[in-house]
Amino acid sequence: MIHFTCDRCGRPIDPANEIRYTVKMEVQAAMETWEDENQDEDRDHLMEVHEILDREDEFDDDHSGLEVYRRMRFDLCTNCYQQFMQNPLGKSKSVKLGFGEN
Repeated sequence: MIHFTCDRCGRPIDPANEIRYTVKMEVQAAMETWEDENQDEDRDHLMEVHEILDREDEFDDDHSGLEVYRRMRFDLCTNCYQQFMQNPLGKSKSVKLGFGEN
């Protein structure tokens, strides 16, 4: 039998008695180019990929790929799912003060 645990609070999740939520996250570096978009037709994309792969050998760190792309998966219980959906980025809530127009 497969046992599930909430990755946020650590509580065991019994799929027979409650819903188990799965959150999948995909994070990738946004590679922005500053070239003129009209030059895009003349670009050799295959050559660019080859150059990137050649430069990858220059990195000594085995974890350098984590800087560009990462995929993660988390199991959440019902309570943690509801909290996640209210604030998925975990931003601290700021107090809004209402000032009158002067």
